Amino acid sequence: MSDDQSAVYVVDDDAQARKAVTTLIEAMGVTTFGFNSAEEFLANYDGRRPACLVTDVRMIGMSGLELQEELIRRGVDVSVVVLTGFATTPGTVRAMRNGALTLLEKPCRDDELWEAIRDGLAADRRLHAVQAGVDEIRSRYESLTPKERDVLAHVAAGEANKIIAKRLDVSLRTVELHRQNVFQKMGADSLAELVRMVVAIEGESKPPAAS
Repeated sequence: MSDDQSAVYVVDDDAQARKAVTTLIEAMGVTTFGFNSAEEFLANYDGRRPACLVTDVRMIGMSGLELQEELIRRGVDVSVVVLTGFATTPGTVRAMRNGALTLLEKPCRDDELWEAIRDGLAADRRLHAVQAGVDEIRSRYESLTPKERDVLAHVAAGEANKIIAKRLDVSLRTVELHRQNVFQKMGADSLAELVRMVVAIEGESKPPAAS
């Protein structure tokens, strides 16, 4: 399970509880950072991925649930395991709606906590790989000229070159050249692959659906 790039961040204002969790994780060979408040974590988070955040709910200052919501506001995607000694239905629902991987009641068994963290790191590793792929596609898209982007939009919509030429009021030869450049710059070998790329970057730019 050891991964030089993985990191677990433990946020708990109870020093003894925080030490117990960090010691467990370090014993598993994973880099671990402990923080005594959500504010301290936010000030020092280095963006390392893949990662898993283990946070208590009740803390002085910002709570663990508020920390989740602040990460969402900042656009930070990271797996979260929530710990609490005072589980309530509203709190559990709020944690899960904020995207928590799981909520564990204190005191929890070492194997139960480690399994949750392992799952969190694995999930974050998968998410990070997907995001890295989307970032690469977006970088390729940004290399296109405005006219090439126009042609790409029509090509992805399934329109033929002649139709695109008419809609953009340019020659068929111009559309063919732009289309060729689009495929080369995007690194797509087929129309289906090009469409998947467009869907990927459009999906990233769309706001989440209202709950």
